[in-house]
Amino acid sequence: MTVTSPPSGLSVLRRGLRARLRAALAIAALLAVAAPIAATPVVAAVAAVGGRASASVSPSPPPEPPTGRVEFTLSPVANGIVRADEGLAVSVTLQNGTDAATEPAAVTLSLGTTPLPDRAALSAWLNAQTTGGDLVPVGTTALETVLPGGELINGILVAAGDPVLAGRAAGVYPLSATYETPNGRLESTSAMIVPPENPATVGVGIVVPITAGPSAEGVLTARELTELTSPTGSLTSQLDAVDGTTAILAIDPAVPAAIRVLGTSAPASAVAWLERLELLQNSRFALQFGDADVAAQLQAGLTRPLRPVSLQAYIDPANFTAVGNTTPGPTPTPTSTADPDAPVYPGTAELLDIGGARPAVYWPGTGTATPDVVATLGSLVVDDRDALTLVPSTSTRAGAEGATVSGRAVAGDADLLVYDADVSRALHSASVLEETALRGAPLTAATAFLSFAVAEADGQPIVVTVDRDLDRSRVGLRTAITTAAQAPGVTPMTLGGVATRPPTAVEIADAPVEQERADTASALLTGEAQLNRFATILEDASLITGPERAEILQLLGLAWLPETAQWQEAVAAHYAATATTLDSVGILPPSPINLFSAGAPIPIWVRNDLPYPVNVVLYATPDDLRLDVAQATEATAGAQSNTRVQVPVQARVGNGDVTVQLQLRSRTLEPIGAPQAVDVNVRADWEGVGIVVLSLLVGGFILLGIVRTVLRLRSRRRRRAQVEEEPS
Repeated sequence: MTVTSPPSGLSVLRRGLRARLRAALAIAALLAVAAPIAATPVVAAVAAVGGRASASVSPSPPPEPPTGRVEFTLSPVANGIVRADEGLAVSVTLQNGTDAATEPAAVTLSLGTTPLPDRAALSAWLNAQTTGGDLVPVGTTALETVLPGGELINGILVAAGDPVLAGRAAGVYPLSATYETPNGRLESTSAMIVPPENPATVGVGIVVPITAGPSAEGVLTARELTELTSPTGSLTSQLDAVDGTTAILAIDPAVPAAIRVLGTSAPASAVAWLERLELLQNSRFALQFGDADVAAQLQAGLTRPLRPVSLQAYIDPANFTAVGNTTPGPTPTPTSTADPDAPVYPGTAELLDIGGARPAVYWPGTGTATPDVVATLGSLVVDDRDALTLVPSTSTRAGAEGATVSGRAVAGDADLLVYDADVSRALHSASVLEETALRGAPLTAATAFLSFAVAEADGQPIVVTVDRDLDRSRVGLRTAITTAAQAPGVTPMTLGGVATRPPTAVEIADAPVEQERADTASALLTGEAQLNRFATILEDASLITGPERAEILQLLGLAWLPETAQWQEAVAAHYAATATTLDSVGILPPSPINLFSAGAPIPIWVRNDLPYPVNVVLYATPDDLRLDVAQATEATAGAQSNTRVQVPVQARVGNGDVTVQLQLRSRTLEPIGAPQAVDVNVRADWEGVGIVVLSLLVGGFILLGIVRTVLRLRSRRRRRAQVEEEPS
């Protein structure tokens, strides 16, 4: 356990480079435990330096913000396990997060004379809620001055032949380190574990999630995958940690799906990572897509958790050819086409495949599994398999009271895997620590709790987890896994091995509902329902519904829990994007139209901002009988363009102004965009007047032509008669 002093009264300065002072004695103590045959030389070394470490300086990590506190941590070596004829080695770490140097001090290591009675007593001891019984001093060391932002690690070794260790019965003993400061006495508590000589072995399943962290996008981009699967990337670190272990993998299927949708354009490092994942022999199950919050979905009113509907929108046909796709995974199902050169796309199930997974396993966020959530999940059947739900032991009434709960349980009709909350919490704490000296404290706590769990399990399996966290260290995660797998009296088990064991009946305790997440899930589902109706304008509605479902699941991802402010911003951005999509197709505001004929089409422009063509029906309704309008006009609006739709109209008797109401709908009658209205000035009788006038004019011109012709003929006759009458 780590303890801290009160913040100093001086202002907190930014921590400089850490002066990491390493103790030669601590190294010697570690070697003494790892190699008992070298115990005698190590004890001699301790005697030579009088129990005090000689300091050495190691390279400093990047500067970190100051804590404003002095942190003091007791970390037993070898996870606190001390067998017969072995010594006890510990390190004490002082981290000065203030802007003032610490005073030199003497540290005293004390060990209890009797073991702690149960895990409740252990919990109280580690949390400084009890004195831990009679403790006797067993070793000392001196802490020198630690400069601001500095760190000092000293070691203390209690030799194997020391009478204080001789003849101890198996059990968990309280262990503490104390020293006096000007602000008071500081104490860090831990434990020493003496395992039984021939313990009965108990099976332990160790569940480790493989996730990519929070995302607001449906799938990871190539750039993100390149970073995550680089030699120092998070996904690479996670595989490095579990490779060669017996860990049960809980894999986010969004990760392999993101790699597979890229086809031949997937980054080489991501393809290699996926191949490596598929080759691992670890038993496994799939988390929700994006590691979505199961409890929030059910509390939003769903009867079963969401699943991706389609990822086709993320696929570029150029990356999927009939010749072959080099992306690892199940063989894609050929599309139904006679063209042998057409792209071959993998189906959704093929994209999400994680390789040999047990179906229908659900892992709600720690502490979110209410009785209703567990009951709902327990009623589900997927691929003819009853659902299996992971819950912490503190979600059961017995576990909430500090008892050990079997890893395989049943609550009503719900099948459960119950993971030990105390062990899992300590393993998680160890997995996020980079420094070996500090990591020993939570690893010892995990081992101590696990020793009680093994003793109280009555032969039933135990389940532990190393819970989700983006800051898990590669070494820290692997060390946490091996600590649980190699604890005294433990034999690792696979998922199938635990799941097939006879269950123990438990009762699920009440838990608070995360109302904000449930309300957000409900709002996201409302938006999805609107988009589902809107998407009926597409030939393939999944081009909209697929990304929407994927993004909802990513936004409900449990990795967002520590990032509340960023999560709220991402959700707000998604709401805005949904509104933009719903407004991407509509009628452009029309200008008034003058209608001078009895029948003519009215031009209406349809706007389509989507990258896909849409099929719409334009409904027109006049508010006056002077105008007869075609009620429905089908149209296909081109992608990212404005398309003119001609609406046939027929004027009836009479003139006047008519307003025509316009509404776009999909072929399933879903309204699309905002309604519009166009004013039509009907002057249909002007056509008749025009014809009469034109007829009169034409008739007049004809009559005039006839008159002129007659007059011309008469004139010719008179001239001819005059010529004939003249004398020759």
